[in-house]
Amino acid sequence: MRNFWRNLIASFLATVEKMFNAFKVVIPARFGSTRLPGKPLLDIGGQPMIAHVVARARASAAHEIIVATDDQRIVDVCAKLGVTALLTATTHRSGSDRIAEVIDRCGWNAAQIVVNVQGDEPALPPALINQVAAHLAAAPQLKMATLAFPIHDRALLFDPQVVKVVTDKNGLALYFSRAPIPWHRDDFAQNTSAQLTVTDGWLRHIGLYAYRAGFLKQFVNWSPAPLELVESLEQLRALWHGERIGVAIASAEPGVGVDTAEDVARAAAQLAAAGMV
Repeated sequence: MRNFWRNLIASFLATVEKMFNAFKVVIPARFGSTRLPGKPLLDIGGQPMIAHVVARARASAAHEIIVATDDQRIVDVCAKLGVTALLTATTHRSGSDRIAEVIDRCGWNAAQIVVNVQGDEPALPPALINQVAAHLAAAPQLKMATLAFPIHDRALLFDPQVVKVVTDKNGLALYFSRAPIPWHRDDFAQNTSAQLTVTDGWLRHIGLYAYRAGFLKQFVNWSPAPLELVESLEQLRALWHGERIGVAIASAEPGVGVDTAEDVARAAAQLAAAGMV
């Protein structure tokens, strides 16, 4: 009898924990990319890129997956994949705006954790989706969380397309930048080799976010912050308004994101090497 009650309580606690950590994934997928028009439908290993992103999300612990797009062609492809896609406004400036529309239309409550899986990340490890959601769930004082990965290569650190983040001792973001931060005064002046001699503190930001739904609806109604406009980094809006962003060190190296035509080939090679195409 004692074992019965012990097992019943354990089952109940497991159910409560599962409900507490439940999260949804929204994948913003914009057809009208300036550099790569129709990017979500580009062929990678015989499948449109959005199919790979959906597959990565399905391999996570997400309770629901929705693609938020601006084009009927992407909606039609998602229908064939068996994933829900919502046709959202073409006037949205960012994926965050698109996700906020989904939150409104679906009527999700303010506490709901929503993970933004960008539609150009076909090789994103599903474990990272779970990690960023769990990080936010474990920190009720936070409204937003993201991930970072150590940088050891000088070229990567100085690449303006690679966003860097600096955190405090508690793993809260201090600043995001396209510049190499923190700036090592002596090492950067004297060392011109490709390999960094000092590696502590340099982190590559991974564009994977978890939000509480109520916060995201508030966030998209704020005007773009001056720092955001200078760096072209939307997350600086949250810091500008005094919000804290939790940053966890990613448990796995992020896959290739697709921003250029060259990235398409790199992503295909990475997926092929992993047996995913």
